[in-house]
Amino acid sequence: MAPTYKQRYYTPLEVEQHSSSKDLWVSFLGKVYNLTPLVEKNAGDILLKPILNAGGKDISHWFNTNGTNKSDFDPQIRTHIDAKTGCEVPYIPQGRFIHIPPPYPSASWANDFGTPWWKDESYCIGHLSTKTRKIRIINTLTSQEHTLEVCSEETLEEILNRFYKYNKHAGSYTWKYNGLNLTMTKTLEQNGVKDEDEEFYELNFNEEDWLPAIHVYFNDDLTEA
Repeated sequence: MAPTYKQRYYTPLEVEQHSSSKDLWVSFLGKVYNLTPLVEKNAGDILLKPILNAGGKDISHWFNTNGTNKSDFDPQIRTHIDAKTGCEVPYIPQGRFIHIPPPYPSASWANDFGTPWWKDESYCIGHLSTKTRKIRIINTLTSQEHTLEVCSEETLEEILNRFYKYNKHAGSYTWKYNGLNLTMTKTLEQNGVKDEDEEFYELNFNEEDWLPAIHVYFNDDLTEA
């Protein structure tokens, strides 16, 4: 049985697969958010429309990126100067959405919702990978081969957890590259498995033909299924 673990990094494709009103993720400013609870809480609200339309996408362009960094993460909605009032207001060409105030004073506006959703870290489930890469994993026992898209920031242990969907006994294998054992607590790059896709692009090579191959060798003891 695959061990339970908290996934730290996600690929854009993984985010893209969660785009329905019953299962909605977005990413922005390098983080991934599961907004399904927000959608459920505000079901039927017209202000959900921009969020529903953004399901599975990166919405970093909704935010001001100036000054945003990992140590002081404080996302701010982009603003502009309203031509009619001369006031600084949220810049929302996609339409007003949940927790954004109306453009003009309104008695119906309730601002007692607490933390706006884009600053509520309870929705955050991990980080968006800054660079994904593909690898081949070849099972030397069965000769089966699988191609995985992984996050460059992930350790081999985390990639192993991705591989459990293909082999429930994945933890009973030794992982090697070019005949050398891989250190499972290190990333591919730290293990000497270089990411050369940019070089292949410059040389007009098909990356799919040159994916690095990780060979996994079965140990005698099966993990519990």
